[in-house]
Amino acid sequence: MRRMLALALGLSLLLPGCGGGEEAPEPDAQPPALSAAQPQPEPAPEPEPDPEPVVARLMVAGDVMSHMPITNDAYVAETGDYDYSHILSDATDQLAGADYAVANLETVLAGGPDYSGYPAFNSPDALAYDLREAGFHLLSTANNHSRDRGLEGIFRTLDVLDSAGLAHVGTHRSREERDQNSGVYVADAGGISVAFLSYTYGLNGFRLDSDKMYAANLFNLDYYTTLANPDYGLLSADLAAARALETDLIAVMIHWGVEYQNAPNRHQTELARFLVGQGADLVLGGHPHVLQPYERVTAPAWDGGEREGLVIYSLGNFISNQNFDDPKRDLATRTTAILDLELTRGPDGSAAVTDVSYTPYYMVHRNSQPAGQRRFLVDIHRAMAAYEAGESQIITKTTYNQLQKALEHAHAILGPEGDRGCVTQPAPGA
Repeated sequence: MRRMLALALGLSLLLPGCGGGEEAPEPDAQPPALSAAQPQPEPAPEPEPDPEPVVARLMVAGDVMSHMPITNDAYVAETGDYDYSHILSDATDQLAGADYAVANLETVLAGGPDYSGYPAFNSPDALAYDLREAGFHLLSTANNHSRDRGLEGIFRTLDVLDSAGLAHVGTHRSREERDQNSGVYVADAGGISVAFLSYTYGLNGFRLDSDKMYAANLFNLDYYTTLANPDYGLLSADLAAARALETDLIAVMIHWGVEYQNAPNRHQTELARFLVGQGADLVLGGHPHVLQPYERVTAPAWDGGEREGLVIYSLGNFISNQNFDDPKRDLATRTTAILDLELTRGPDGSAAVTDVSYTPYYMVHRNSQPAGQRRFLVDIHRAMAAYEAGESQIITKTTYNQLQKALEHAHAILGPEGDRGCVTQPAPGA
């Protein structure tokens, strides 16, 4: 309309009014030139296009634990080195589609050759480098095994992760390191900024000296005894510091819950609501070693309002060699998933988790095979399809049956609707 009005005004300077006045010039005559004093019509500015939303994919995996059967399978006798890439092959393919990927490192990298599994973990440095090569960007290092090799184990683990190009959150080498951003790590996830924090319920009964409390983020005041008294003051202060950084989203990675239970307990659900209320948009849980569900949680906010966050109570084991005589527990500890989160920042600058899905995985054991061919973490749908097509070198009929049960288990806990491998058939006539 503005452009039409400007055009009409411009023409009125050239043409006579309807009420008479000067005669119109002959068709072949030139109109009189506009004087310099007369204002020139200015074109209306083009409207600014609305900015496009920023969309990114954050992928989240569970606990990385190199039990000795895993460490031994990664050993390459010809070179004396360790290589976890065959175990991670399927996950590597999926993580290639992530803008950012995180997991929980539930072992330490204290240096060899005295590597060990449960109860006091120590794994080869190659684990860190192969996790980075697989596509991970950040590891949580606060868990009950953080102090398995003392403070020096904590410190060296962080040195190795730095060397491998992996970010880390949850443990620290000094008070100054802990005080920087209150232990918050800010990541760029595909153009969306995410503040990561990490905490553990305890250290398997170990205590930290009063002047070394910076070494691991502990969310319980009674972290070496009853494990039932959350340090709400610490959590509130850290999340306030995270909010002050004004990132798009805040994610809390937390080690909590009861081992081998497929449902969260009251302690988890109450703490989850508190974290969401203090600013957490994502609560990413671990420690139970089995899957627990995810849900959107609404909680009273620190500022008197109300806010919502996504909570995954446990993604179970990612890399591990837990096995049990009880078939149900054995199945549950071998079944895991990579959570695939769509993050969106809208034109107004607000950000949210706009889609949630997962890919189910299963840890295959092949004890009769030589080292380097015994353990594979397989994408369940991909492995089943390869077997059905007669193209698998790994899956046997017995393993295929295990995969079917693992898929049913994952669906029972996480729901089939979020499984990226499930294809919904179109309705008749669609």
